Order: sequence, then structure tokens, then C-alpha cells
Amino acid sequence: MLQAAVVIGRRSRALSAKERARLMELVRESGGRPGNLGKRERKELSRLAAKLDLKGLSRELVLISRRGRSRRKRSRCPIP
Repeated sequence: MLQAAVVIGRRSRALSAKERARLMELVRESGGRPGNLGKRERKELSRLAAKLDLKGLSRELVLISRRGRSRRKRSRCPIP
């Protein structure tokens, strides 16, 4: 869990404080739906999201989650 927080924190530092605030404002305004924004605002949201590299972030988080899992556990067969 801590590793995921570190990865997310590192990605968020790609944006300045002003950009992070604007990103949050746009997300709140849209209600999570970019279609609720105007064309210019959607473009701005897209630009800010591109700076975060969300695709790369998801790859890193998947790798972390896979590392945390142990190998398949052998099922015990009870002796009758």
C-alpha cells in the first residue's frame, strides 16, 4: 500500500500546485464526466492528465500489486 502511495505521489509532483488545484477544480466541475465540460476545459483536462501519464501510473500499480501476491498456495488434501 505504501509503495502505491509513493508512486502516486511521484506522479502528482509532475504538476505544479496551481495545475493540481486546476485539475481538481475541473474534475469537481465535471462530476467525473468530461462531457460535462466545455471544449476548452476538456482540452485543458486532457493536457493535465497527459502530464500525469496515467497509463504509466496504472502499469506501475499493476506491477506493485502483482509483486505483493505470493505464489499459488498448494491446497492440502485431507487424508481420510
